[in-house]
Order: sequence, then C-alpha cells, then structure tokens
Amino acid sequence: MSGIYIIGGGASGLFAALWAAKRNNKVTVLEHKDKPGKKILATGNGKCNYTNLIQDRECYRSDDPSFAPEVLKGFDSGRTVEFFREIGIYPHERNGYLYPNSGQASSVLEALLMEGERLGVRVECGVHVQRMEKNLRIYTDKGEYQADRVLLAAGGMANPALGSDGSGFELAKALGHRIITPLPALVQLKSKEKYFKTLAGVRTEAEVSLYSGKKLLAEEKGEVLFADYGISGIPVMQVSRYAAKALSEGREALLVLDFLPFLSKEELKDVLVGRLKRNRKETIEQAFIGLLNKKLAYVALKETKIEVSLTLGQLKDEQLSRLAARLKEWKIPVSEPKSFELAQVTAGGVDTKEINPATMESKLVKGLFFAGEIVDVDGTCGGYNLQWAWSSGYIAGSHL
Repeated sequence: MSGIYIIGGGASGLFAALWAAKRNNKVTVLEHKDKPGKKILATGNGKCNYTNLIQDRECYRSDDPSFAPEVLKGFDSGRTVEFFREIGIYPHERNGYLYPNSGQASSVLEALLMEGERLGVRVECGVHVQRMEKNLRIYTDKGEYQADRVLLAAGGMANPALGSDGSGFELAKALGHRIITPLPALVQLKSKEKYFKTLAGVRTEAEVSLYSGKKLLAEEKGEVLFADYGISGIPVMQVSRYAAKALSEGREALLVLDFLPFLSKEELKDVLVGRLKRNRKETIEQAFIGLLNKKLAYVALKETKIEVSLTLGQLKDEQLSRLAARLKEWKIPVSEPKSFELAQVTAGGVDTKEINPATMESKLVKGLFFAGEIVDVDGTCGGYNLQWAWSSGYIAGSHL
C-alpha cells in the first residue's frame, strides 16, 4: 500500500500525520508500542505542559543554534494554542506554562487521536520497523510497505520504556545520515563526593553554574535537590546536557553553586559575626539557623575543617573567609549524568546540517523527512520539547 508513512506515533509523528492528512493524503502511522503517544501521557507530571508563552532562542539547544528558531517561525506557540483550542484543548496558563484546563495529559492525546480519526489517519501499533531503503521501502516484522514519502519521528533514547529506544537513529544512519552522539538531557547529575549521603533529601535555592575548565558552559537558578548519588532539581537538569556533552568528549564538568546569591562573601561574614556577637555562647553552627539548611551548614563546616562548636572568640578571620567562599562557590565535580531511563529528553540526534529547516526533508534522501526528538534539538524544561514536536511535526507534515 503506497502513501505517506510516519514511523513513530509520539507527539511529533501524530501531529505531522494530521497536517499531512489535511492535504488529502493517505497517511499511516507505524508505532512499535501497543499504544501511540505514551510519552505525551508522562509529560508535565501527567498534566501535559504542552507549550510555553515565553519563547527565547536559549530555550532550544543544538549543535546548530539557528535551526530550531527557523523551524519555529513556521509554527510558533501562538499557533499551537490556536490549534489545540480548535480541537478542544482549552489552555490553562501558569507563569507562561500552558496546560489543558482539564489538568490531564490524556486530554491532549485523546484530542489528537480523535482529530486523526476524523481526518482518516490510520495508526498501526505493535509494528517494528527493521530497516528502510532509499527508495522508501519499509521492512517490518508485520510485512513490507512501499511509501511515497516517509517521516522518521521515532524519538530519541530518553525514557525507552515509553518508546524512545534509539531505533530511529539506526534507521537514519543506515540511510547515510550523521548522528550527533545521543546523550541524556534534563537529567540528574552524579558525583563521587562522599558528603552527598549526609545531604540526601535536602532542598535549597541556589544559583548553579557549569564549567569545563575555565569556560562557563551554562548557568541557571532555582531549587536544587541533593541525593545520595549527587544532585537534581530543575536548574541542574537544565544544564545537564552540557555536562553530559563535556564528559562524553573527555572534558571535565564542574558545578559551582552559590547558596546565598543575595549576599557577597564579605556580607555573609558580617552576618555570621553579627549573630555571634549577639550571643557570645552561640556556636558557628547555630549562627546558620534561619539562614541555611542545617545539614548543608553542617557539611559546609566539616568540608572547610571548622569545628561546629566554635564560638566567636575561637574563630579566625581566615576560617570565616574559607567558609564564606565555600557557600558562595561550592564546587561539585560531575562524574556522569544519570541514564537515559531517567532522562526527560535526548541531546544529539540527526545532524541538522542534513535537514532542510523549511520542509524538514532530508538533504540526502528524497522523500525522507524528520521531526521531533530524533533531530539534534532539545528544549529546556517548560513545554519546549513538546513545542519542538508540534513545530517540526507541522513543517514536516505540511510538506510530506
């Protein structure tokens, strides 16, 4: 059976199918899981943060930073809101983040599938694509298909239990495409520092900077979470793709945390001395009460080799300087990112230099298109990866 075949029934594949079908094409989606759109159901903690009103270039990462903005010009967040409202998804906004008003990710998936049914999109589940030829012949465990045009929207490698197992990269590579090393992104970072067992469970605000050597790779701020393996939290996950990339290239990845960004080092020393002067029996550990998490203050003192029981008369200025420096520039060597099983998205993928951003068609194989996570574009937290799926899916689907 000829027509348009979409390999992958995730967000970008389903979205592309709608726009291809709107142009009276015969569209078939081949999905290897038992149901389509499983990853959509997991987004936004089950509430589906499907886009964000705040759109900056920095929200999309790639070896080619100009590629994603070029694609998003063709279908931006405004058009996303308009389209989903049209198919019944009324938006609920929270600080620019948009969710379905139902508060259920299943609403988004069901609305897409209902629209696909209305447009005559055929979805075949449990079909494993084994290989594909440049003449667009597709070989699967359920038979062969000769396509007029093919969209590869098979996802990346993040959260393989939901369908992204990396098989799409193998198909693209076999057709001559360069794959930029896939790495886990929006993921927790591991460290071998021993104090993490003491800090496990601690949540605190911090400014997070990531360095490789003297080069600043990325910086974020927000709540970080300590665990026995290392560190998590949105700001850490936001910079994780750069840490993973540096480590994969044999470079170091060093997190530098500022736990008290509203105070300079000298101001912090003054605050502590002021507390200790008020009550000369108060210890340096007690001076942090109300200022810093107790466990964090305890570890800071231990790491700077300052006895927790010292009072003002026993403390040296040099000790206070070391303590202030520690809390303002807490250095955490990253050993590795957590695995793809825990990553929200994949960094890396099909090289964008081999894709036309105006159509999402391959520059190497005529009639082959790409969309979604399989491409070397990954977004930050906040609905940006789904916006990339909608935008790239629309452009591909409109030109299939």
